[in-house]
Amino acid sequence: MSKRDDLIAKYAADLKDKCGMTPDMDLLTKVTVGLGPSIYNADSSTVSGSDEKELATVKNNYLIKKLGLKDGADLDKAIAKVMDTYGQSNRNKYRAVVYYMLCKHFKKESVY
Repeated sequence: MSKRDDLIAKYAADLKDKCGMTPDMDLLTKVTVGLGPSIYNADSSTVSGSDEKELATVKNNYLIKKLGLKDGADLDKAIAKVMDTYGQSNRNKYRAVVYYMLCKHFKKESVY
């Protein structure tokens, strides 16, 4: 298995164990590939749920630019819901998992 395959398996396990979701492996793979080399960097591969600047980046770069959503309170609510689902106490919130859950939440699988 490649390093990327190992990471995808880790993300799938997080979705099952920490979020109680059965992952769509095809979509999870596409989201992970879409993140490019950032998944291999310890800092950029995770999302800090308590850092406002980080959450703004998720909103602007992913939800608005990538998924094509309009800015609004519903985006902030969705991010908060995903952070709660992932578990506020969980320190390592993988970016691929967060993006996957947001993609599913807004039913934007067609972007991939």
